[in-house]
Amino acid sequence: MAHINRRFIDKHWLVYVIRGSFAAVFGAIALFGMMADIPQIMTLISIFLLFMGIVDSVSALYASTRKHGWFNSVIDAVVDVAAAVALLLWGKGDLTLCTVILAVYTVASGLIDIFHGFLSTVDPTDRFIRILAGAIGCVLGIVILNAGSFEISTFVRFFGAYLLVVGITSLIYGVHNRAQNIEDKIARSQVRLAKTKKKVVKKIKSAKKK
Repeated sequence: MAHINRRFIDKHWLVYVIRGSFAAVFGAIALFGMMADIPQIMTLISIFLLFMGIVDSVSALYASTRKHGWFNSVIDAVVDVAAAVALLLWGKGDLTLCTVILAVYTVASGLIDIFHGFLSTVDPTDRFIRILAGAIGCVLGIVILNAGSFEISTFVRFFGAYLLVVGITSLIYGVHNRAQNIEDKIARSQVRLAKTKKKVVKKIKSAKKK
């Protein structure tokens, strides 16, 4: 069985499954939907980002009880909520501003994923997933910023593509961490059984000597 650094296993794997499922569904809607009204689209995106912020906030509260991983969730929550509020307050009727806000959010999220990938995990699969998602986010953020001169559906679809990437990678990340968690529990159980067996053997040997 491969060695697992237990300190870096995400105990809140379900958060990634929830975020991934929601991001994938919304990404598909944004990518393949036929929405042309700026206020309507920005309202939907704001609701999505607020939901993501709430999920990350709950994750931060849960992680704080275990004294590990809470800061990552706080950063994610702040970025999600800040982008949602910015869109609600300033971006509804201004296509250029909407483009800038979504581009900055996408690049920031990508950089955060890269940061998490390098500093928050030692597992090679987890690291690859986070860095890949982050790199794609940075590229698509730049693409979104340069798509502002096109019709609204163009940059919304680019944003939808990014959300699909986030959704798929989050689902993979969550499922992989769940597998790690199960493997870790099995390893702990085997260690306990081995210790118990060792104690029993030691007692038997001690009794025979007497």
